[in-house]
Order: sequence, then structure tokens, then C-alpha cells
Amino acid sequence: MHRDRVNARGGKKRLSFQRAVQLVSAVLVNGYMAGFQKGRIFTGGTKAVCVPVLNCYSCPGALGACPIGALQAAAGGAKRHFPFYVLGMMMLFGVVLGRVVCGLLCPFGLVQDLLHKIPVPKRRVPKKLDRPARYLKYIVLLVLVLLLPAFAVTGTGVTPPYFCQYVCPAGTLEGGIPLMIADPALRKLAGALFSWKALVLAAVAAASMVIPRPFCRYLCPLGAFYALFNRFSFFQMHLDQSKCVGCKQCERACPMEVEVTKNLDSPECIRCGKCRSVCPAGAITSGFSCGAKPSNGENLKET
Repeated sequence: MHRDRVNARGGKKRLSFQRAVQLVSAVLVNGYMAGFQKGRIFTGGTKAVCVPVLNCYSCPGALGACPIGALQAAAGGAKRHFPFYVLGMMMLFGVVLGRVVCGLLCPFGLVQDLLHKIPVPKRRVPKKLDRPARYLKYIVLLVLVLLLPAFAVTGTGVTPPYFCQYVCPAGTLEGGIPLMIADPALRKLAGALFSWKALVLAAVAAASMVIPRPFCRYLCPLGAFYALFNRFSFFQMHLDQSKCVGCKQCERACPMEVEVTKNLDSPECIRCGKCRSVCPAGAITSGFSCGAKPSNGENLKET
């Protein structure tokens, strides 16, 4: 099963498939444990390789580079290189996986999921506010990640990574806070910028307790990029209308509030599998289809 469940005999909760994959992914991309102990950033050869998820380069445990950070560094560097390698890697991840990266692999997605389990009153964002707000992440991608680093030239010829520097809560959580804890000198240097980033992180954390995945819905530029590939990525989800009983349990379980029975291929679908796990009729399947859509109710090969 793709969900946490209680064993009827022992009363023990089993780790869901989604949660297990999230935890393994978090360990793999942040596996340099010595970095947390020493308060130093890993600088080995793998740091030149982009991981598929939003994962701060400055995190002491990070073994690879964040694609959003690398994109800004290439576009805003002194030599102004066009980031062919970074965009190529991001497009590869997008074509193969789509937003599976968001639903199963992203460490900050895991943080939001865990925060949402805190027993506080939950809320649904009104559609008239929620739907327009989802376009904000595309604006963040276009303006903060692409346009400003490429064209807002400073006196030094190098532009700052605007999203990483002023917005990214994942960077504050994974990089800023651990380094501050490990290095007293950094704590003394912390000023208004760190306070602002801490405030952004606190706001996202508080929102995550009340609504599922607020950062993924409204702000994440990497999620916006992968959303462009959702409809034709190799990994697809399929709803067999002949099996669907119209109970809408899938839509109630969806953390992104996708209308599963109407638009399972929505760019907002993060492929977490929760809809599939609660479907009583087994009408939802998922797997790699090499971009081809099943016909006549034929199911995709399940993962």
C-alpha cells in the first residue's frame, strides 16, 4: 500500500511507500554526515553534479548541486555562461519523471508533509484565491531565477542568486541554520537578511501545518519547471474511467487538490500516489509509459 496504515494485530504503523522513498532520497542527497558535525560544506567531485531536487548547495551534508542555484550561478556569473548543462539536466529529469521529483524525492517536500501531520486545524484555500496564486511559482521561475540573474548586472559584473538569497526556505533550513549552529562566528555576522530568510521559512512552516504543500503550490520554481513536462513525461498516472465509481476519495486525499477524475494530468499533480492508494476500485495506475497514453482502458505498467 502507498500510505501509512495501522497493523490490525500489533497496532504498529507501517512506513508508506512515499515516505520511505522520501527518506531514502533525503539521505542520498544530504549524506555527508561529517559536514553537519564540522559545520563545513562538502566540496567533493559530486558537488559539480546537479541533483533533481531543490537542495541547498550550502547544506553541510549536500553531496550535489541544487539545479536552481546552479542555474542562477551560471546565468549571473562573471562569464555569463548559458547554462546548457544545468538546463539539460533539468529537462532530462522533467522528461523522465515530471513532478514525481516533487512528490517522492524532494527533501523539502518531506518537511512540508511532516509539518502537515501536526494536529492543528486544517484549512482549504478558496479556489478563487488558490488557482491564481499557483501561477506565482512560474513568475518566481521567470523573474527571480532566469531574468534577474541574467540581466540585472551589478558593478562587479556578478549578480546575486536572487531566489536563493532572498526567498528559498529550503536553503535556510538545510544550509543557513545548520551552519549557524555549528559556527559561532557566523551567528555574530547574521543580520537583517538572515532574519528575513528565517521569517520566510517560519511562514512556510506555519502554512504547511494548515494546508498541504504550500511552497510546492505557490513558490517553488523547480516545481514550476517540472510542471511543464507533466503531461508528456515518461512517468504517467492513468485513471481507468470504466473502473471509477465516482466516490472522489482520490480528490479528497490529494495534497495538491487536483481534480483527479477530471484532470489527472494536471501540472499541479506531484505524482505522490496518494490518490492511487485510497482508490477503492483500483482505477488509478502509474508507471513509465515512454510518453505514450494508454487506450481503451488499458493500464500503465505499475511501479
